[in-house]
Amino acid sequence: MSMIGQYACVTPAELDRALGDPEWALELVGEWMEAEAEAEADGSSPSAPARCMDVDKAWDALGFLLRRAAFPVDIVHGEAAVPDADDWGYGPPRYLPPEQVRAAAGALAEISGERLTDGVGPEDLAAAEVYPSIVWERGESLDYVREHYEQLRPFFRTAADQGDGMLMWLG
Repeated sequence: MSMIGQYACVTPAELDRALGDPEWALELVGEWMEAEAEAEADGSSPSAPARCMDVDKAWDALGFLLRRAAFPVDIVHGEAAVPDADDWGYGPPRYLPPEQVRAAAGALAEISGERLTDGVGPEDLAAAEVYPSIVWERGESLDYVREHYEQLRPFFRTAADQGDGMLMWLG
């Protein structure tokens, strides 16, 4: 089973409730993910921006590259744990409050995917044992990581513009 980096935008009220009732949050996020997957499968255009997204298995490489760039917010693992939350796949969810989502969106706007990966090759990720290490040991390109990073940029920008917080977890 693969470890997938997952995100969900939550309003401040939803974040407050999630922090007090993580089971409710898990159910809510599951409903959103299901509805968004159904809409994508039937080709209907969404009436609102996506509430959920994933970065597939690029999460650890993104974390490595963002730490290397001295990124001001941990957008891979979140800045704080959701209190008393059960395991959502590979551990409990973490979160960013709206002010950290805004800070992350601003910093993401400043760093392109090309700049993020500049000077880093698969051998660097392999040496750092970045998940999934087999990919980097084979010498595969960082294009996959850049593509997911470029999807995160507008996702965070939209969340910041709406005043949302963010839940994140490995599923």
